[in-house]
Amino acid sequence: MYNLVQIRDAIAAHEPRPILTRADFARASAEPALAPLIAGIRAEAAATAPLPELTRELWRRYAGTGDRMAYERRYFARRARLAARTADALLEPSSEALARLDEVLWQIAGEHSWCLPAHEPHAVLFGRTADLGVDLFACETAHTLAEAVGLLGDLLPADTVSHVESEVRRRVLAPWLDDIRPQRWETMTNNWSAVCAGAAGMAALWLETDPHRLAGVVDRVLRAMTVFRTGFAGDGGCAEGVSYWVYGYGYYAYFAEALRERTGLDILPGTEAIAAFPAAVDFGGGRSVSFSDGAEDAWIPTGLLTRLRDRLGTPVPELGAVTAFATDHCHRWAHLSRDLAWTDPAVLGVPAADGTAYLPDLAWLVRRSTVDGRRAVFAAKGGHNDEPHNHNDLGHFLIDHDGEPLLADLGAGLYDADYFGPRRYESLYPSAHGHSVPVVGGVAQEAGRERAARVLEHGERDGVVHFALDLSEVYGHGVTRRFAWDGRELSIVDGFAAAGLDLAELFVSRVEPRLSPGSVVWQGKRGRAVLTYDAAAFTAETERVETVDHHHQRPDVVHRVRLTGRTAPEHRFRVVVEPGGGEVGPMGEAVSATDG
Repeated sequence: MYNLVQIRDAIAAHEPRPILTRADFARASAEPALAPLIAGIRAEAAATAPLPELTRELWRRYAGTGDRMAYERRYFARRARLAARTADALLEPSSEALARLDEVLWQIAGEHSWCLPAHEPHAVLFGRTADLGVDLFACETAHTLAEAVGLLGDLLPADTVSHVESEVRRRVLAPWLDDIRPQRWETMTNNWSAVCAGAAGMAALWLETDPHRLAGVVDRVLRAMTVFRTGFAGDGGCAEGVSYWVYGYGYYAYFAEALRERTGLDILPGTEAIAAFPAAVDFGGGRSVSFSDGAEDAWIPTGLLTRLRDRLGTPVPELGAVTAFATDHCHRWAHLSRDLAWTDPAVLGVPAADGTAYLPDLAWLVRRSTVDGRRAVFAAKGGHNDEPHNHNDLGHFLIDHDGEPLLADLGAGLYDADYFGPRRYESLYPSAHGHSVPVVGGVAQEAGRERAARVLEHGERDGVVHFALDLSEVYGHGVTRRFAWDGRELSIVDGFAAAGLDLAELFVSRVEPRLSPGSVVWQGKRGRAVLTYDAAAFTAETERVETVDHHHQRPDVVHRVRLTGRTAPEHRFRVVVEPGGGEVGPMGEAVSATDG
């Protein structure tokens, strides 16, 4: 990173170029690959329904019940309108589009708070009211508004531009930059430091005209970005998962490019391993590893991928289309605008190659194979149980066949007060009971940095991928787990130093299993996984857990197979993956199967 003298001198010497221009968006209008995205933008921009009101009752609901969603659904619906109308006016700056944008700029600028109720402590910590809380979404809002008036200010009423700029300074830039006390997020190594500093920093790059003050702004942003980068080890892996890579590293890259245009300083080189993370854990077909609070269908902005490919030579994961307008439920302007301005359609449709990715610092292994023309993916993880967005999941694994998760990683649960508080592991999703791991001696995995897996082996021999973990520090007993996967068959060998302890082997899926003595079948739409085990050593039962999903509170049904027995020096399990969809008979056999 650069020091203050280098920053000051670069600002003085560099002829600033615009971060984005209206011409960037005019070109987007003619790109066929962007047409579905633009159609979604224009539909939302033209909507005449009033913006949902952010009431005091909804604000207070979080403190009273822990419910985040009632307020946040309305909040992000308002951000959807703001993003759509800003993009629409840039794509075609008609008088009608500009009038609609003017209206929503005033509405957003006049909100009680840009900070969310769940993040109000970020204001309280500094003795401030919530309207001066500098959280993720206050910073994102500041960036959106600053860029809107920066790009279109000469076409908007002068009082609108003045009001918006004043509110961005009052709510975000002044509380942050005029106080030497660091914000909580300035010392966080997760996505918060990059998003808050990057978004607020981009707002300042648009609005700040005093070169000395701008140098101080950039210096403070770069200090936060340095902290963010310490959250990554040499393998570049993001312990929070692909969704949070998009969020945190995405804002790092967006700010990096804005800084380069404004000052000539370049902080993107040196992050090549981080940039390559999505391709490393890609399954193909728009799917990827969902460990931690991730998502198996995490979307990745095509504009971001295009820029990383061009700047760093970053490999591109397999994506079928540009992200639709409705996909990002937070409607972040940084992603949307760069998708429009930067996307090269050549990043679409690049197939994910077969191979093994091993991230030694995260201790994640991902193996992609093509078997009989179908993609089969195995992934497993070590690490420790104090990771960002932690799940108690050491030794957990998943199997994905032909784009369908047969043995699953559930990803993130519903975000509420409990999910980020002392009761986090009462939720199925981050708890050990939501993962395919053993429960030893009646005790499930618990959170803590000391609960760590040690990698005993990783590699490939004769077409078989091997991954072995020592889980003794996780369970407080001598426990090992060994995987061997050849693309069709997974061997799991669990070893226990102490014999005779209660043991439950868990296998988690969203596919309903069928049990028969010594075997379990998960019959999917295009394939099935068949688990065989020692029926003399284990009793099998299946549990149906009805819960709700991460974003939308839609029903989510999870099926957990529990094999109950006793620890022994060695227990072996075999999972065979086969093509073929259809129903399953009473003994686990496929009936009316189709291999098409």
